Amino acid sequence: MSPRHIALAVLVAAVWGLNFVLIHVGLQNFPPLLFCALRFAVVAVPAVFFVGPPRVAWRWVLAVGAVLGVVKFGLLFLGMHAGMPAGLSSLVLQGQAVFTALFAAVLLRERPGGRRLAGLAIAFAGIGLSAVDHGLGGPLGGFVLVVLAAVAWGLSNVLTRRAAPPDALRWMVWVSAVPPLPLLGLSLLVEGPAADLAALRALTPAGLGAIAYVGLVSTLFGFVAWSHLLRRYDATAVAPYSLLVPVFGMSSAWLLLGERFGLPAAVAALLVVVGIGITALRPGALSGAAAWRPRRRPRRTAALAAARPGRPG
Repeated sequence: MSPRHIALAVLVAAVWGLNFVLIHVGLQNFPPLLFCALRFAVVAVPAVFFVGPPRVAWRWVLAVGAVLGVVKFGLLFLGMHAGMPAGLSSLVLQGQAVFTALFAAVLLRERPGGRRLAGLAIAFAGIGLSAVDHGLGGPLGGFVLVVLAAVAWGLSNVLTRRAAPPDALRWMVWVSAVPPLPLLGLSLLVEGPAADLAALRALTPAGLGAIAYVGLVSTLFGFVAWSHLLRRYDATAVAPYSLLVPVFGMSSAWLLLGERFGLPAAVAALLVVVGIGITALRPGALSGAAAWRPRRRPRRTAALAAARPGRPG
């Protein structure tokens, strides 16, 4: 990856790390499935009228919208509502990097080399240390829900790469248009109309701010940038940068929510950063610009695509 795209990946990780604090705030104001529906509605409802069609087959829009929006975020919000702390949730969710690599190997036939596998092992040693430091004595149900959310995120990463959307903004807007109605229906069924109406009537500035950040900054900006990176690089090259999310998530939870952050967590964060460096940087990457170039499609593939410009991927 180029230095510019590495910087973008780190920025997205910071945005997503702080996102867990804002989810915590939102869950104090809304039932989890309603809050999840609102986060996507604030992105999709105004934007679908201005961005134009997604330029990929609708099956990919529906698939990623369901897996990423309904399953991944629905499970994450339910897990945090069940008692998973913001910092620990940001940590556990990064299991998605392993699931991304597994799904990419099975579905895309991408084979991570020994260097990447070693880097992932070091980074996950850091995640394991952080998990021990934070303690896994919380609610088991919430922990399992967040792990399942990580599985869904890994699958959505690979589906996004397979879809190869040419316009990341349009892609994310249309993907965000899929979850609101299913999530609202689930909220009415599981949480009840009385709880939803009570939350909307008691709307506070903190609740509005949480919706705005989680919807516009984390979802729209974060996933537009992430989709752009996944379109240019192998999923196994992009996914490890999400391992920085718990570094930012744990730090912001410590600063803003008072969650514990001690020396073991600092060592764990260092392991995560070192692991990402080993995973992402190629040997000799700093010796010349050519080492930073992303993979190019074979000429034959490009020629076939040019010959069929109207056919979506």
